[in-house]
Amino acid sequence: MALTEIINKDLKAAMKSGDSVKLNTIRSIRAQLIELSKRGTGTSITPEEEMTALLAAAKKRKEAIEMYEKAGRNDLADQEKRELGIINTYLPKQMSREEVEVIVKKIIGNIGATSSKDFSKVMPVAVKELKGKIDGKVIQEVVKQQLGE
Repeated sequence: MALTEIINKDLKAAMKSGDSVKLNTIRSIRAQLIELSKRGTGTSITPEEEMTALLAAAKKRKEAIEMYEKAGRNDLADQEKRELGIINTYLPKQMSREEVEVIVKKIIGNIGATSSKDFSKVMPVAVKELKGKIDGKVIQEVVKQQLGE
């Protein structure tokens, strides 16, 4: 089942349940996907584009959580955390740092990278392979660590 179909089904369920946070979160995701589909290219949105939209929504929530916690607004931070949890249900299972380290080691071996100068060769390959499975900051940290920066 396509992501848009799942979201539409979940939207109806959220309407029936009366869960306003879930309803508003799903509506915002759906709006992003509709906006992507009406961009004028004449092609339907790809799963990669859907994933990018979800990752962007998750990143916004993470940044908002950080800002609210710094400002001492735990009530708003809790709401953002709940929204992030809802968004995460549509994303693939997140990998652990250890799993990422194994994959990055393999990428470094395949590319033949030996020092921190090879960061710009390794990072794009790592991001492409791990996109949606873990936060980009973690990928960057692991690559730097593996290359000895």
